[in-house]
Amino acid sequence: MAFEVEQPDWITEFPKVNNAYLQKFRLYETRSNFYMIGRSKNKSTWRVLKIDRSEPTELNITEDPTIYTEIECCDLLKRIHDGNKSTGGLRFVCTCYGIVGFIKFLGPYYMLLITKRRKIGVICGHAIFAITKSEILPIPNSTVQPSVAYSKNENRYKKLLCSVDLTKDFYFSYSYRVMHSFQKNLSTHKSGNETMFVWNEFLTGTIHNQLRNNLWTIQLVHGYFKQVKLSIGEKHFMLTLIARRSRHYAGTRYRKRGVNEKGRVANDVETEQIVFEDVPEGCPVQISSVVQNRGSIPLFWSQETSRLNIKPDIILSKKDHKYDATRLHFENLTKRYGNPIIILNLIKTKEKKPRESLLRVEFAHAIELINKDLPEENRLKFLHWDLNKNSRNKSTNVLALLGKVATYALNLTGFFYCQVVPNSMTQELLNSSRDDKNTNADNFSFKPPKFQTGVLRTNCIDCLDRTNVAQFAYGWAALGRQLHIIGYIDTPVIELDSTLADDLMRIYEKMGDTLALQYGGSAAHNKIFCQRRGQWKAATQSQEFFRTLQRYYSNAYMDAEKQDAINVFLGHYQPQIGRPALWELDSDQHYNVSSQDSNLSMERARLIKRSFSVGNFLYDDNVIRDANSSIGTTQNNEESLPEISSESDSSYPSDDIFYKKDSFNCSNFLDVDWLSSSGNSCEDEIYERSTLVGSPMGGQSSDNVVNEMCTFASDSEICTNAKDAKNPSVCGFSDRFAEWVTHGDIMFL
Repeated sequence: MAFEVEQPDWITEFPKVNNAYLQKFRLYETRSNFYMIGRSKNKSTWRVLKIDRSEPTELNITEDPTIYTEIECCDLLKRIHDGNKSTGGLRFVCTCYGIVGFIKFLGPYYMLLITKRRKIGVICGHAIFAITKSEILPIPNSTVQPSVAYSKNENRYKKLLCSVDLTKDFYFSYSYRVMHSFQKNLSTHKSGNETMFVWNEFLTGTIHNQLRNNLWTIQLVHGYFKQVKLSIGEKHFMLTLIARRSRHYAGTRYRKRGVNEKGRVANDVETEQIVFEDVPEGCPVQISSVVQNRGSIPLFWSQETSRLNIKPDIILSKKDHKYDATRLHFENLTKRYGNPIIILNLIKTKEKKPRESLLRVEFAHAIELINKDLPEENRLKFLHWDLNKNSRNKSTNVLALLGKVATYALNLTGFFYCQVVPNSMTQELLNSSRDDKNTNADNFSFKPPKFQTGVLRTNCIDCLDRTNVAQFAYGWAALGRQLHIIGYIDTPVIELDSTLADDLMRIYEKMGDTLALQYGGSAAHNKIFCQRRGQWKAATQSQEFFRTLQRYYSNAYMDAEKQDAINVFLGHYQPQIGRPALWELDSDQHYNVSSQDSNLSMERARLIKRSFSVGNFLYDDNVIRDANSSIGTTQNNEESLPEISSESDSSYPSDDIFYKKDSFNCSNFLDVDWLSSSGNSCEDEIYERSTLVGSPMGGQSSDNVVNEMCTFASDSEICTNAKDAKNPSVCGFSDRFAEWVTHGDIMFL
């Protein structure tokens, strides 16, 4: 596995907002052509695009290379009108704010336009927008449109496309590459125009191929974007939380599970937390960002939707004995983020009817085999930690323990920090910062930049509910470090019972709800967050029960059509005359069915043995994990696990695996026995037990590291514990949830 990655270079300054970007457009039509007039924000640049309307099934786009003034553009439109008077002249169609793309089903091409937008944030002067209204227009005029354009199938495909609501959870920018992390945007090391998070990549392919530019189109990112102004003490700062959902192997909960042959996983989401000072425009600003990742367990596994079974069987395929797809997945992560890759696996370790637990054993075995082929410094670091079990323990502060794990991860990967100077002194000052010197200009001290190398990858079964709790804990730990390096706090720690931590929790909770709605069909199960805020237990139970029912209904009755719509929007399925319609296929595994293919190529649903028991875990070849694996085979083999010495030892080799005997938790980079047994106080801990295995601590002493860890588990913290899952749920739902159901939106409070 090629796990090498280049260290990004430091860029001299943040890219300025270029007035050449076209941000507002007016669409006109004649009988033979569409004319789109685009202008820059300051009205200094005017361009013209012509789209041929005389072809019934082809798309021909021409860009006028001339840069016009406003007067010249008006004169051009007048001449076009005069030249087409015999056929009705030039008519105004609409004002728009960018082209989403073009698509063809069985007949004509259609154009998707943004007709209304709203600003949802600003990053270093670059505005970020959401869509509030969109339109879809057929390209050919009515006299040349083929009859198939009005056929039943054509209209059904069009309805599917329109069911992808662009006004929810999509965002874009004209001048900032919002599909990339802040660190990547500031790096002069370019790895190409990566489009993993660009959801309209397929829709814009035709126009990009013809024009060789993206001047007229926008790049849509799907996920979550929230920017808020927060404060700590008397100091204010801006916090931006961004979630970017991958377009690869995208879909709904039971329709997309695990990994595909290219190493792409379901529910793959990059989360970025950006913090920058709230300073007057034109002043130097300090900015920090940190990135984490979530994604389905990278094995070939699935669950088939059942209207009679609220908990469908988990089916594990054994077709990839060497875990090639799993290797590809982690190679891709390393290419994107560097080393180390830290895996936080939160699925269950013990169950009455093994389901998640057996999948967890298979994942552990895959990691074990992959690590054998890697040099020690590039090996995958992992922690298998049963969040469900730990949350049921009344004496366990789940968020505190996850905060410790987050601190471990941050010590390994670091985070991004830089200072942006929007003036003529940028070059001189940042050159000095590269030399690790503090330079004073206008009483401003410059610090050298910091970079994140590596990433924390978190998963549970759905990568929704438990994963979001862990991602909040990581964001909470990171925020302390971000505010510390900016100079807002003296120690890199934010108390969990502080107002700031509560504000951050609410933002992550809204992000979790949004991502859960996209993938799972309901808002997230936020029991830990609700208990943390002291919400009435009956209200929490009724809310969780209602969300379970909503998720079941969505998965069983709505996800099939939703998956079809996603496949059409992303171009995973491209309709063709004479071939089966999308809704006639028995599986959604039909990627890249395009006009270039001479034969229909699709992967049918695998034929597997089914079980009539509720929630069984099935292997498609009835083979359980090899008994020779050092990871273990069943839930009752703890006796075979190596014991941990009660004495502290700071010289563990990096390939040791630490086990917690009573729960079968294990890790190869931290002592889980120490982690789980430390309770809610670290004051009397033997600090050497928290020493990271085989990894540098970035120049920090072990005492400093452990002291930092202990702040996440102080005695003053309130435990966040779930009651026994056997308690019956109360039917009903909270007023807040009812408001969401009524209005169909998630409001930030």
